[in-house]
Amino acid sequence: MDVFLLALILTFLIALGGREQLIIAQFSTATGRNVPLLIIGIACAAVTAAVMAYAGASLAGILPRRAAEMLVAFALIAAAVELAWPVKIKPMQEPTRSYVAIGAVVVFRQMQDAARFAIFALGAWAVFPTTALLGGAIAGVAAVILGWSLGLDALKKMPLRTIRLVFALCVGISGIVIGLNARFQFL
Repeated sequence: MDVFLLALILTFLIALGGREQLIIAQFSTATGRNVPLLIIGIACAAVTAAVMAYAGASLAGILPRRAAEMLVAFALIAAAVELAWPVKIKPMQEPTRSYVAIGAVVVFRQMQDAARFAIFALGAWAVFPTTALLGGAIAGVAAVILGWSLGLDALKKMPLRTIRLVFALCVGISGIVIGLNARFQFL
């Protein structure tokens, strides 16, 4: 239950203002908030959460305990770096109507975003990675729905850069503490 709640809250908060949320919002604004776009976004969020949760659990399963803790720390530090990186999306000249292309772009962006790194870390940390998968998938779907429903103009009015920098600091400190604990066993 702890991992489910952590994945749910952490993934949703970290996904705010992320590249995939802004891409969905941009396509939503350009195409008039059509339902197939929402379905593609939801499917991509669920699939990438599943891949990252089970990838984290699989890698942690073959490592010794302290090395698995270090894997969690590296994943959290990678998430912090991605959160701190400025999010820039190019304005579309003419939006594509191909849902396969949109899905490919969203999956590519989600596989390298901070929220999925957090799901990876929680999947590596959890006894049952399914809890990290469920929490991360539900939160990822909620972030996609939020981006789809608000659109790009409304998201740009929010202080997302500041929010992402605060979360980058928090996630980075967590990764450093977990990494130091894995190395020196002080906690």
